[in-house]
Amino acid sequence: MQQAISLLALNQLIRETLDVHLEPSYWVVAEIGELKQAGQGHAYLDLVEKQGNQIAAKMRANIWAYSYRTIAGRFQATTGQSLRSGMKILAQVTVTFHELYGISLNIKDIDPNFTLGERARIRQEIIDRLSREGMMDLNKRFPLPTVPQKIAVISSASAAGYGDFVNQIEHNRFGYKVVHKLYQATLQGTDAAATMIGAFQKIEIDQEKEFFDVTILIRGGGAQLDLDCFDDYGLALAIAKSSIPVLTGIGHERDETIADLVSHTKMKTPTAVAEFILSGFRDFENRLNLWTKNLSRFAGQMLLQEERKTTDLENRLKNLVRFNLGKNGEKLVFFQNRIQYSYQNQIRISNLSLSNLSQNLRKGWKVYLEKENRKLELLEKDLTKSDPNSFFEKGYTRSEIDGIPIHKTVPEKGHELNTFSKNSVISSTINEIKDYGK
Repeated sequence: MQQAISLLALNQLIRETLDVHLEPSYWVVAEIGELKQAGQGHAYLDLVEKQGNQIAAKMRANIWAYSYRTIAGRFQATTGQSLRSGMKILAQVTVTFHELYGISLNIKDIDPNFTLGERARIRQEIIDRLSREGMMDLNKRFPLPTVPQKIAVISSASAAGYGDFVNQIEHNRFGYKVVHKLYQATLQGTDAAATMIGAFQKIEIDQEKEFFDVTILIRGGGAQLDLDCFDDYGLALAIAKSSIPVLTGIGHERDETIADLVSHTKMKTPTAVAEFILSGFRDFENRLNLWTKNLSRFAGQMLLQEERKTTDLENRLKNLVRFNLGKNGEKLVFFQNRIQYSYQNQIRISNLSLSNLSQNLRKGWKVYLEKENRKLELLEKDLTKSDPNSFFEKGYTRSEIDGIPIHKTVPEKGHELNTFSKNSVISSTINEIKDYGK
């Protein structure tokens, strides 16, 4: 069995071994997992290495106050941003082992150019991926509204850039009215990309009732590394897949962010976005005024041409009317003469017909009267023959029994018989009846 040693002795052995076998310093690539600054000016860090979302390695580190002031100042001057959690750095470290506190790293220097280069590498990988997926020009397929009167704004209510944008829009000297609605988001830090993606999602939901013309993503100026959130792949997808055009005004003068690249139209600052929108109004108004002037000029020319045509047609119509009146007047005289001649001829024919009819009528009436007179003479003769008095003149009589002619009754003895002659009525009583038929 090996001879036992104390824990302190073991730790001292570990420190001596490390001092002998390790280099004086190493340049290490790692991500700052956590950073705390002590009151004395020292900085205490957790350095981590990740594989995907999992931490594969972790070690404590520190930067003593004197070194931290130099390192942090140079890093700030180069990158425009202070050291913070989540940054990937290239640090020169020495490995130290303390019997009480264990192993740790003492950071001697940090290369700010590596952080910038790493950021550029990651950024390029995201750009390449978006290009392969066809996302870089997806939002640009939408036509930009000529006059975007209703816009969704993704920004922070407290951001100076948002205030500048609102002031520019609402107090423009032209008096244009632009309706805008703010969708609150964080514009820097680890949660910034997620909040902006959430804002895009809310806009898509509200679009069914709001009918926005464009979405605007704006923030004021800031350090270069503060803009890392605008290089986020998820945010780029949200911009590319937006159902309406997206305009950016992220307020920086250096390299474009990926959000700028995938957006429909990019501007440098929020006020530049506001001016761009207002310029659309001005261009439309200028075109409208030009169209109005052209329309007025064209209408004037057309009216003048039509007035000339009307005058020409009026003159032609007058000449044609005069010509037709003269021509039709001659026709009218001709037809009048024909009608008069035809009328006179018809009168002559009618008079001749009337004369003939009169003569025929007189002849007809004479014949008719003679014929009717003959008929009357015959009737008179017949009437004369039928007159009872003519019978009485010849000596005939007429007998009746009770007012009934004797030939229409049956006479019997004792009946009173009235006999009528020309001058008298004889009453007698029947005493005997002889029947000639027996």
